Amino acid sequence: KLSATAEYIIVVEMVRANPVADNLKVIVNAEKRGKKQVLLRPMSKMMFKFLRIMQKQGYIGEFEIIDDHRSKKAVVELIGRINKCGVISPNYDIKLSDYEKWTNNILPSRQFGHLVITTNQGVFTHEEARLRKIGGKIIGFFY
Repeated sequence: KLSATAEYIIVVEMVRANPVADNLKVIVNAEKRGKKQVLLRPMSKMMFKFLRIMQKQGYIGEFEIIDDHRSKKAVVELIGRINKCGVISPNYDIKLSDYEKWTNNILPSRQFGHLVITTNQGVFTHEEARLRKIGGKIIGFFY
């Protein structure tokens, strides 16, 4: 016998507070598992610039942006070089003189690793920003 009362299943979906942090965590987890490719979603302009810097420094291979008319996605080719990457939150202001302090606190060594800085001239690694003699806000790191 069926009753007249209806039961509803409520599905609660988590809201992504920081999509860049989520995507970087997905990259690190895929690297640890030995995956060759990883799907990142949603894709933002900041994530695109972060990936471009990682690619320029030789930490990831090619990546392809997929536009599905909702939120963009990216397929990233992993080459097994990333040990750790992440976001620095909140995005602290960094003066030119503070780069040394931040690199000592976050990166494991002077020989490798990069901080990603957003400036009024674009998004750069800390080394490029130091050469241009500009400060900015710290976004994240990778090594």
